[in-house]
Amino acid sequence: MPGWFKKAWYGLASLLSFSSFILTIVALALPHWLSGKILCQTGVDLVNATDPELVKFIGDIYYGLFRGCKVRQCGLGGRQSQFTIFPHLVKELDAGLHITVLLLLFLALALALVSMGFAILNMIQVPYRAVNGPGGICLWNVLAGGVMALAIASFMTSVKFYDLTERIANFQEKLFRFVVVEEQYEECFWICVASASAHATNLVVVAISQIPLPEIKAKIEEATVTAEDILY
Repeated sequence: MPGWFKKAWYGLASLLSFSSFILTIVALALPHWLSGKILCQTGVDLVNATDPELVKFIGDIYYGLFRGCKVRQCGLGGRQSQFTIFPHLVKELDAGLHITVLLLLFLALALALVSMGFAILNMIQVPYRAVNGPGGICLWNVLAGGVMALAIASFMTSVKFYDLTERIANFQEKLFRFVVVEEQYEECFWICVASASAHATNLVVVAISQIPLPEIKAKIEEATVTAEDILY
């Protein structure tokens, strides 16, 4: 059985892995990966709007991996519309890259559970195989954190190099064309960053758990026998 010191740190490692699992589920479920401002370029061109008037043609958009919302501002007031990525919108995007992000996130979920299981195993007992010990915990956390980092990088690539927001904003628009004037990453994106950071923290936690504690030895007093004790 591992000592209380190691049990405490392995327990913390399992909690961090579980928190990463929960954070990833939240990031998948909520439609707040990215938000932005979209300019109705067609409306601006029609009325030849100047800088002070451009505010009337700037709408909002936010979206996640499965759904989102868009507010069009084309000079006649805001018109809100909901949209879903699957099954039609994904065809207008870089479908391979978008699906890659999803697959990586689902893989990160599985790896987070495995790393949590290994931490719990080490908290309960000392594994016979070295691969199931602290080295195994580190291995699965490196894999989970690396996969999550790849998912984040893939999403950023889709946004920056494949004009993800502009493609979504112009989906099924026949009369108007929208231009993205501002973009910023939202909560779900940063939740994924926190999820990857949890696995990186686990490496530090496991390293701390291997620090040997000084052994406390009880001082045993030697009994002294005198001649008088022998007589009695």
